[in-house]
Amino acid sequence: MVLPRAGVAAGRTSPPLAALSQVLRLERSRRTAIVFPLQKLERYLAPGTDTARFRLFQPGLAALQRAEALFRSDRGHPIDYVSSAVRMDHAPPPALPEVCFIGRSNVGKSSLIRALFSLAPEVEVRVSKTPGHTKKMNFFKVGKYFTLVDMPGYGYRAPQDFVEMVEAYLQERHNLKRTFLLVDGVVGLQKTDHIAVEMLEEFGIPYVMVLTKIDRASRGLLLKNVLEIQEFVKENTQGCFPQLFPVSSVEFSGVHLLRCFVAHVTGNLPTVEAC
Repeated sequence: MVLPRAGVAAGRTSPPLAALSQVLRLERSRRTAIVFPLQKLERYLAPGTDTARFRLFQPGLAALQRAEALFRSDRGHPIDYVSSAVRMDHAPPPALPEVCFIGRSNVGKSSLIRALFSLAPEVEVRVSKTPGHTKKMNFFKVGKYFTLVDMPGYGYRAPQDFVEMVEAYLQERHNLKRTFLLVDGVVGLQKTDHIAVEMLEEFGIPYVMVLTKIDRASRGLLLKNVLEIQEFVKENTQGCFPQLFPVSSVEFSGVHLLRCFVAHVTGNLPTVEAC
């Protein structure tokens, strides 16, 4: 669950590799693996494998830096908790482009949002050891550019009114630009994930799959899950962006690219081709 902070902790520093400037100090292969984790897997594919879906969104350094600036708070660019809601009439006005993050309980959603906001010291993200900690829709305003919504987890310990809450949000939130569906990179798509996909497809909501916890998966298991999910997306979806976004909230792999994709789909990177 993501919570606002009353103030900035003295001496608080960003985690290692949270900023691009830290990543750029690494040697080239390590740098590429952090920013573009799918490219690290390409070398282990069988000859002739189609890799187009590995490189559909591949921004340059300038776009990555612009996106990072959006996630870095300062006096002229605050990143603020706005409110929490269990019903749409409690949600803040839909004044800005919006993205939401949703996934199974214990998929690592809070950890990922903490990684995305790691350069914003006024936002504290509490990660509970107990799945299903987030019970409301939590809205965060990123300057004057977009809003990020942390949705309750589905499956184990989901709120009783989860379906009503989420369906109402997806159908009524007309400023929603993209839904980020988080899938556990160790176990792959589960039954509850398929239900979430069916709901997004039914409502015609554009979405993208984010593969979490990739630092916990062996290379072979991760490659297997990536290929299986990409095939599932190709054969069974219409509204899902074909490229997966593997991330590690521990090693920051894929976090910089995900920031960039969020900035892009909210209309804040006009030089990047539309997705």
